[in-house]
Amino acid sequence: MKLALQGQSLMARVLRSTSWLILGFGSAQILRLASNLILTRLLFPEAFGLMALVTVIIVGLSLFSDMGISNAIAQNPRGDEPDFLDSAWTVQILRGLILWSLTGALAYPAAAFYAAPELAYCLPIAGFSLVIQGLTPTRWETAYRHLLVGRVTAINITSQAMGILCLVGLALWLHSVVALALGSVVQEITRQTLIRFALPGRKNHLRWEPAATRELIGMGKWIFLSTACFFMTTQGDRAILGKFLTLEAMGLYNIAFFLASFPMQLGQDVTQRLMIPIYRDKPAAAHPENRKKQRQLRFALTGGILSMLWLMAWIGPWLVDLMYDDRYLEAGAVIVILTTCLAPSIIVLTYDRATLAAGNTRAFFFYTATRALCQTALFLLGVSNFGLLGGLVALSLAVFAAYPMLQRQVRPYAVQDPLHDVVYLGLTGLICGGAIWWHQDLILASSLLH
Repeated sequence: MKLALQGQSLMARVLRSTSWLILGFGSAQILRLASNLILTRLLFPEAFGLMALVTVIIVGLSLFSDMGISNAIAQNPRGDEPDFLDSAWTVQILRGLILWSLTGALAYPAAAFYAAPELAYCLPIAGFSLVIQGLTPTRWETAYRHLLVGRVTAINITSQAMGILCLVGLALWLHSVVALALGSVVQEITRQTLIRFALPGRKNHLRWEPAATRELIGMGKWIFLSTACFFMTTQGDRAILGKFLTLEAMGLYNIAFFLASFPMQLGQDVTQRLMIPIYRDKPAAAHPENRKKQRQLRFALTGGILSMLWLMAWIGPWLVDLMYDDRYLEAGAVIVILTTCLAPSIIVLTYDRATLAAGNTRAFFFYTATRALCQTALFLLGVSNFGLLGGLVALSLAVFAAYPMLQRQVRPYAVQDPLHDVVYLGLTGLICGGAIWWHQDLILASSLLH
């Protein structure tokens, strides 16, 4: 194993990067959990429900305006050229300023729509983090392009730890949801400061090269549409539930989602940062050995991520009971159902990045659009007729409905793996089904799910 981790071969860099990504994500989740436990004792459930709505709107604006700069730097042959990187950085800064303006414009309409007056001032405060995020130097993405993520991971962990300390201090001082809004800004400022001083690389300059801009826009038009759909698959549940649930119930759901979905977030991070370079440098269609190695990696990644989800399905209620006070206990029942419904999404996570690695953003869009439309329609139907339980089941059904489109789009890249899908779907049915049976009394008694 030590020899496998050494050297500059693709596999050595993959193993090192995977180790760093898992370490970084695990540390981030431990820090988030620690801050969550502290903040739930300093603040009230409604504050977390309100911040969930703020997050939905900010993430929505980010995704609906995504130009695919990260993917462009990772995939484009010019991803190391100064003119291309400077042009991408300039576009990124302009985008951040525009997004912050939009948070201000949407503040009062959002407050009226969700009947939450606090959104009127919390949204612009938290939205300022988008301006700061837009200043991120492109050497951040260059490190991911070349699978050199050790220092990047250290910066992420340090900035998060420092941001959490500031967040807890603000909560002690203000005892208000404003602390959560300000905390996101402080954490982003900390991250930017560390990047400037701790991550070596070329300094960016404002530049607008027409050729680079055309390439960014050419790739970005499909990424823009894809990420707009991605918003509906990752944030659509909270955007819709905000209209159906009280802020207190939203806070409970947000706690449950935080605990249940961290394997999904890890999977998204790993596949985004890891699988694109692998598909790009060693395409499966080019050689049978490439396909064999990708299949082995896919089995290992999916098994590792699903194992965490299966474990959470069994111990989630116990964790809530152990770590939170009585106000949050109903989140335990939601965790059992939510983990079960998220499992199909993890099974198909490693596939769609093959289209991005090949630069086929159009194919990526068609799949994400299909899944977004299915999930939104089914979620609305499920919540309207069967409450939160119906909405959660819809998350799973949408993956099955979009599965044929996924297989069609990735077929040219020889990454389909039916055995992988069947094996892990069967294991999920057995393990998560057992968790539902074991916790059936808790689920039947939950007012959130009925």
